[in-house]
Amino acid sequence: MMIEPPIDKLVDKVGCKYALVCVLSKRVRYLLDKRADMLESTRFNPVTYAAKEFYTGGVEAREEE
Repeated sequence: MMIEPPIDKLVDKVGCKYALVCVLSKRVRYLLDKRADMLESTRFNPVTYAAKEFYTGGVEAREEE
């Protein structure tokens, strides 16, 4: 169960739960494929790490046209 960052605040940043899942899943896939070595040095699992990045503004959601 993820407590920090709060899911409600993450949903507020992006608009809806579906969009949040899409943003975080794309970031997790990228981290696992391209930055696996970086994840090994952290104590977080990839989903928590991606959620914290999104919450702090390190990753932004944008609409594709």
